[in-house]
Amino acid sequence: MTPDADGMTRTEAAERTDERGLTSAEVAERVARGEVNDVPVRSSRSVGEIVRGNVFTLFNAIIGTLFAIILVVGPIQDGLFGFVIIANALIGIIQELRAKKTLDSLAVIGEAKPTVRRDGRSVQVSVKEIVLGDLIELAPGDKIVVDGRVAGSDSLEVDESLLTGEADPVVKRPGDQVMSGSFVVAGGGSFTATKVGREAYAAQLAEEASRFTLVHSELRAGISKILKYCIMLMIPAAIGLIISQLVVERADTFEAIRRMVAGIVVMVPEGLVLLTSVAFAIGVIRLGRKQCLVQELPAIEGLARVNVVCLDKTGTLTEGGMDVSRLILLDRDGGTPQDTGAAGRESPAPGPGDETYVREVLGALGAGDPRPNASLQAVIDAFPAPDGWTCTNALPFSSARKYSGISCTEPSGRKGHWLLGAPDVLLPPGHPALAEVDGLNREGLRVLLLARSPHPLDTPPQQGDAAPVALLVLEQRLRTEAPDTLRYFARQNVAAKVISGDNAVSVGAVAAKLGLPGGHRAVDARHLPAGPEAMAEAVEEHTVFGRVSPQQKREMVGALQARGHTVAMTGDGVNDVLALKDADIGVAMGSGSEATRAVAQIVLLNNSFATLPSVVAEGRRVIGNIERIANLFLTKTVYSVFMAFAVIIAQVPYPFLPRHLTMLSALTIGIPAFFLALAPNLERARPHFVRRVLRLAVPFGLIAGICTFTTYLLARSYYGATEATRTAETSAATLTLFLLALWVLAIIARPYTWWRIGLLASMAGGFAVVLLTPWLQHFFALDLSGLLMPWTAVAIGAAGMVALEVAARLVPRRIW
Repeated sequence: MTPDADGMTRTEAAERTDERGLTSAEVAERVARGEVNDVPVRSSRSVGEIVRGNVFTLFNAIIGTLFAIILVVGPIQDGLFGFVIIANALIGIIQELRAKKTLDSLAVIGEAKPTVRRDGRSVQVSVKEIVLGDLIELAPGDKIVVDGRVAGSDSLEVDESLLTGEADPVVKRPGDQVMSGSFVVAGGGSFTATKVGREAYAAQLAEEASRFTLVHSELRAGISKILKYCIMLMIPAAIGLIISQLVVERADTFEAIRRMVAGIVVMVPEGLVLLTSVAFAIGVIRLGRKQCLVQELPAIEGLARVNVVCLDKTGTLTEGGMDVSRLILLDRDGGTPQDTGAAGRESPAPGPGDETYVREVLGALGAGDPRPNASLQAVIDAFPAPDGWTCTNALPFSSARKYSGISCTEPSGRKGHWLLGAPDVLLPPGHPALAEVDGLNREGLRVLLLARSPHPLDTPPQQGDAAPVALLVLEQRLRTEAPDTLRYFARQNVAAKVISGDNAVSVGAVAAKLGLPGGHRAVDARHLPAGPEAMAEAVEEHTVFGRVSPQQKREMVGALQARGHTVAMTGDGVNDVLALKDADIGVAMGSGSEATRAVAQIVLLNNSFATLPSVVAEGRRVIGNIERIANLFLTKTVYSVFMAFAVIIAQVPYPFLPRHLTMLSALTIGIPAFFLALAPNLERARPHFVRRVLRLAVPFGLIAGICTFTTYLLARSYYGATEATRTAETSAATLTLFLLALWVLAIIARPYTWWRIGLLASMAGGFAVVLLTPWLQHFFALDLSGLLMPWTAVAIGAAGMVALEVAARLVPRRIW
């Protein structure tokens, strides 16, 4: 270890931090020495990578080469496809740069702000501003962003499962090591940063948690597989086409090259890759405008496949805050002789069991926890800290224990140990007070038990040990948007399941108030069967679960996935982290713990449950529309490959010039696909993307290819197959192909809306304008000579349309 200017090693310097933290001068010195947490975190690709990624692709290389050939042999109108590629690349670059700007700004909003102690004061800084030796404060839910040594511990428990895979929290005492990438599940404390920047053990974990990556997805894998098929077909077709056209057109080499280029360029489904990227990028931008942070782009696709959403009650269905509505005093036998409001009244019987005393105990409990959760915050708001009470020890709330506690000395000098938590955990089954609790829970109220424990806090109490003193009734604030959101999921055939750590009856009452089916049949998760099959059956059968431990939440998600469901999990607390991490899509609330935001793929920065329908709808829009446009692009690839091999076998000139196919692709695929890719689409996506697309594209493409080639052969026979009649022959084939390609578009665009009918009419009108405008006829080399052959081309096209309809109806509806 290298000594610094004072002769100390960096570790020694880091650990020489008292409870006041570093001074401003010490921070400045360490920044000057480079001892800062300078891990580079990027939310997206750099500008250079975006440009390279959109320009230097395999298909752009193919198209670019063919474009260069056309520039040599001319004319320029046969090189229109090259300008389309340039335009497509520019669109991709611009869209991704817009996405980068949006995502980078959202990443700043969602960035963790650790609390450090400097100059004796607690201040929030960005992760990059932490320096070696900083004293960093910890509270439940905080993520540990650098390595360090514990300086102070207040029942500090740390979950290191993201590093070690072990789910059990680890108790940390002063002097223990803490690692970046772990997070606090209970208690609090502080630690001194001993390793920052790239030296931290899990620095790369922190980088990956906030980077927007294109990880594996079925959609992208399927498109890659399709492109591989295209290359496999293109190579032999291109070689055969080059040879055949040079042999057939030996008198005009340039014409042979132009028609060879036309046969190859149409096989490339370059727009499919572009529109997929654009659809993803626009989806992320749209969600970003709604304060929804997408941390992994394939989450957009995953949302389209979700059919079960698991909801945590607290913070998701209810708001984070609570209000104390009643304080119910218990007698020694657990009865309820007194029921007061939160404001309280004078107790008729002064002494240790009266209301004033209980209020002081609750005030001491609230004052004894420096990092209260929502329930304890309600206690603090309702019961001020009493004078003369001294807290000697505190036990923070833990979702595993279901209670918190303090040891304190009263003004009289008497010492006591007090617990505040779940009544059904602290009281034995059958206790008289539990009947009162069940009644309150059925009203959707949350009930906590205040009890005196005969044991110190470090000794876990047994049920029945603690003496009940009072019941504290808390009223939860339901999210006003929750009922509409749940109804949306029901309409979309997405099953909603509530899994909460709270009392099952209380959770069921809240679910019932929100109109969730099955809310009145809430299940206590402590009585769920242990086996994976039995658990899966129970989770599928029921809707609402209470008293669910963090490990059980994880097991429930796994059980649903084992049954073939695609599961989204929402949550905001540390107890949701394991389930969020294992779910197909993890959705965290922006106000939730840093740990949940770190492992979730999507963060709702506005904390609005009502955003979820927009998120799901966006996912379905993207995946559903990409599947639609994939049918268009692959139909073109299939008929172009068929035409290439048909020309090779028949030893005839290739029917089209590049300008013809550029125009057809623009009117029947390129322009319509752009609009279809951005259209609303609420249908949930299904697996086997490649199989579904090919089962439509292959028959559609073969029908279009056969009809077009038939028209071309008839035109050659009718017109005489001479150099002078070539334009007429090509024009007839072009007419048939346009009619069939437009009908494929009409099938794919269903169900019809006013704008889709307008889109079809506009594309048909565009082709009519080309046929009827003399200078466009000349530009695109089109001339429908006579009447018989053009009407024959229309008749063959009509017969092909009937064949397309038959093929579309023979394909089972389930593959759409």
